[in-house]
Amino acid sequence: MKPRLIFVLVIAFLALLVLAQNAQEVTFRFLFWSVRTSQIFLVVLMLAFGFILGFVTGKLWGRGKR
Repeated sequence: MKPRLIFVLVIAFLALLVLAQNAQEVTFRFLFWSVRTSQIFLVVLMLAFGFILGFVTGKLWGRGKR
């Protein structure tokens, strides 16, 4: 197996562990509003946001071109 694939699988497994352990409901506050939601939803949202931010940053700095 390629090292990159192994790395992605390990990160995905760790992310699933974090999700499974954070199922309680929390209050998310941002500036002047607050929302009660599942912590799983917030973790998935932040993972997606981080992925998109990394992808866009890579494209802007030309790292995606080979």
